Amino acid sequence: MTVADTLAESADAIATRTGKTHVDPAGAFVPEQSRAERTASFDLADFPVPKGREEEWRFTPVKKLGALLAEGSSAALDWVLDLPPGVTTSVITADEARGLGILPPQDRAAAVAAAGAAEVLLVDVAAEAEPPEPARLRLDGTGRGESPTYAHVVVRAGHHSRATVVIDHQGHGRLTELVSVVTGDASDLTVVAGQRWADDAMHLAQHDALVGRDATYRHISVTLGGEIVRLNANVRYAGPGGDATLLGVYFADSGQHLEHRSFVDHNAPHCKSLVTYKGALQGETSRTVWVGDALIRAAAEGTDTYELNRNLILTDGARADSVPNLEIETGEIEGAGHASATGRFDDLQLFYLQSRGIAEDEAKRLVVRGFFADIVREIPLADLRDEVTAAIEEELASTAYAAPTNPTSGTSTGSSTPDRSTPDSTTDTDSTKEN
Repeated sequence: MTVADTLAESADAIATRTGKTHVDPAGAFVPEQSRAERTASFDLADFPVPKGREEEWRFTPVKKLGALLAEGSSAALDWVLDLPPGVTTSVITADEARGLGILPPQDRAAAVAAAGAAEVLLVDVAAEAEPPEPARLRLDGTGRGESPTYAHVVVRAGHHSRATVVIDHQGHGRLTELVSVVTGDASDLTVVAGQRWADDAMHLAQHDALVGRDATYRHISVTLGGEIVRLNANVRYAGPGGDATLLGVYFADSGQHLEHRSFVDHNAPHCKSLVTYKGALQGETSRTVWVGDALIRAAAEGTDTYELNRNLILTDGARADSVPNLEIETGEIEGAGHASATGRFDDLQLFYLQSRGIAEDEAKRLVVRGFFADIVREIPLADLRDEVTAAIEEELASTAYAAPTNPTSGTSTGSSTPDRSTPDSTTDTDSTKEN
């Protein structure tokens, strides 16, 4: 056997063992050239434990997540359910869940959740049903130890149905979660995911949606708690005419790492998508990450897509990473673009409000509330909107950012150096538009 044959055999062996096809003749991995090349599989062996150098994990503190990324199993979780007429729940097997057409996991955490969950909770919205109230699922974590728990929830919306499902996470614990959504033709489904964990909680999640023909799907993420939270929201289309909207708000304090990723796979023609995430950060060690991927395949003619991320830095020492990515394989589209901007609090806005008799702490709350307003108003429940608004204001009031004005300097003791560019006034970066 020649040296070349030995090298080729080594490359084939690596590809077979890992499920990766991007291997050069010397056996070294070649980075994926497209988001479409990422592995998607229910087989946990296809996802090696990340080291933190992989593209999909390079922003994540993986050294702290060993238990959540390890193979294991857990007892069934206790969900608190509040179901309106037209919505039912049942427990199904993993094989039955796959038979519903759910999307496969796209990273190690999601594969661990699918393999480790003791059971799959199916939330079923009947065909043509229009429940008068939202279906609510609440998970109250009570564990403070290192032992992880796993959850797999499937939400199925029947054809021509119209419903809202709220999945709320609170308390303590370590959770690895997979939420799989399948929407029927011409259905209208809104999923609100609340991550209002205690400060010591860790949560890895993948929320997938297969959007039916002429269906409307909205996913709204509200992340206000937890030491480490990483949530991937992914969309794929089952037919033409689908419309998907992914929205998110997040507020990070010192010691928190809040990470949101989205992937919209435009694989069918004449579909739409809109991705908008907004975040605020305060505290020297606060960290947020947003990575938005949109892929328009060659067959997806007539696509209209846009993704946007805004970050508001309230104090020195906070860090926000924002990475929009757009791949276009056909020029026959309605439009495509992305934008990202990160900036500090605009003191001119604060001065304007104070000059009209508004106290400084209230003025700051008004500015931040206005920053989040266009997303918060999309939450379809008035009581949940009020809860989110109150939680944001509580975040502001609990830190040095809301400290009183320093009479010597005339500025807030917790404020940062003035910067005239805020996320809503800067020029968008990496923005494109195809017509």
